[in-house]
Amino acid sequence: MRAIEFRQFQKRNGDFALRDMNFHVEGGYITGLIGSNGSGKTTLIRSIMNMIKPDRGEVLVFGQSYRSHERDIKRRIGFVYDEDVFYGHLTIREMKRIIASFYPTWNERAFQRYLHDFGLPERKKIRDLSKGMKAKFALAAALAHEPELLLMDEPTSGLDTVFRRDILSILSDYIRDGSKTVLFSTHLCADLDRIADYIVYIGGGELRFSGTKEELLERYLLVKGPVALLEQNPLPYAGLRQSQLGFEALLAKDPLRADDFASPYVVEKPTLDDIVMFTQEGGHRYGAASR
Repeated sequence: MRAIEFRQFQKRNGDFALRDMNFHVEGGYITGLIGSNGSGKTTLIRSIMNMIKPDRGEVLVFGQSYRSHERDIKRRIGFVYDEDVFYGHLTIREMKRIIASFYPTWNERAFQRYLHDFGLPERKKIRDLSKGMKAKFALAAALAHEPELLLMDEPTSGLDTVFRRDILSILSDYIRDGSKTVLFSTHLCADLDRIADYIVYIGGGELRFSGTKEELLERYLLVKGPVALLEQNPLPYAGLRQSQLGFEALLAKDPLRADDFASPYVVEKPTLDDIVMFTQEGGHRYGAASR
C-alpha cells in the first residue's frame, strides 16, 4: 500500500527548485525524509497537506487526489510542525476543542492520557508553553484523532534528549498494528537511525535516494586514516573531511569492499548523518573538491 506518491512533482521558489520528484511512501512504516537545511523537505511536507501546489506533477495521498477528495484526505492525516501553529491566547483545553471539532474520530480518552503522560496542564495558555511543551501538545493533538498518516516536520528540533527518545518510542507503538504510517522529516538523522524503516533523501533539488534504510547504509563505506594516505592512494570519495589529525572519507561501496583497506585505514559503517553531511554539495563544505 502506498500512503503517499509523488509523480513528476516540480516546485520552484525563487532560485531554488525541486525537480522531478518521483517516489512513494510505503504504508504501515516509518519513513525518514532527510536532507540538509533548505533542501526542500518542508516544501514536500506542505505539498502533502495541499498547502503548496506543484508547478507540475501531482501528489496522491491514500491513492487519491486533492482535486476531488481533500476533506476526506485531511481528516485521515495528523501533522506536527516545528513552528507554532496554535492560537497563543487560548488555553490547551480551548485549543483542543477547536481541533477536535474537525475530526469525527477524535479520541478524548487518548488525548487526556497524552496530556497526563506529557505533564501538560489544560488550563495553561498556549503562549505560556515552552517550545518542548508546545511540541508535546502538537503530538497529543495529532495522535488523538487516530490518523492513518502522521506527518512530522522537524518535530524533535530543539527538544531535550529524553523527550526525543519518548517521541521515538511513541511512534514505534503507533505503527505497530501495520495500519498507520509516519513520514518524519528531520536534519537530525540520529533519530531516524533508531526507528526509520525507509528513507527518502533529497539534496540539490533532486531525489538522491528512496528505499529502505539498510539499502542506503549498505551503499557506502566510511574510511578513516592519516592525511598522508590520501596523497599516496587517492580515493574516489563521495565526500571528504580532513584535519591535522587525519581524514574521513565516504566512499561508494560498489565496487569497493571493507576488505580492500588494510591498516592503517579504519573502515566503519556510516550513519545517516554521515551520508548527508558528506554527500551534500559533493563535500565542498568540508574542505574538499568534488571528484
